[in-house]
Amino acid sequence: MRYRRLAIVLMLLSSCLLTVSAQRRTNHALSVEFISATELRDKLARNERVTIIDVRATSSYAESTDKIKGAIHVKLRRLRSRLQFPPFKSVPRDSEVVTYCACEDDEASVRAAQILIDAGFTRVRALKGGWEMWRKIKGPVEQRPRA
Repeated sequence: MRYRRLAIVLMLLSSCLLTVSAQRRTNHALSVEFISATELRDKLARNERVTIIDVRATSSYAESTDKIKGAIHVKLRRLRSRLQFPPFKSVPRDSEVVTYCACEDDEASVRAAQILIDAGFTRVRALKGGWEMWRKIKGPVEQRPRA
């Protein structure tokens, strides 16, 4: 009987932890603003200064021959530590920054945007629809560097 109660308590605790974890992910997504692909394309056409960060997974990046024009590719898991080094070190914290990925729900770009916001960047948005939407609207691209 005692073990059954313990098992029930443990199940309830793990359920609560999962709920809190899901709420945190939702709250992060809610705190990150989005930019549409057409809005970003228009900004680039007007030569507005925008730092674009490509956080596509290594496999997705390697399968592609190109990237958004001017984008800087970085692995999501290394973004926080790379902020201390060029080219990120020289990006003003109040400049406009856009992140993008190839995830179905923009998950990696939202996480990257949150990392940047937590690091003090004030004008960060994630590209809604990411790489697929960019290709769909025929946004400007350039060849990615070869390894």
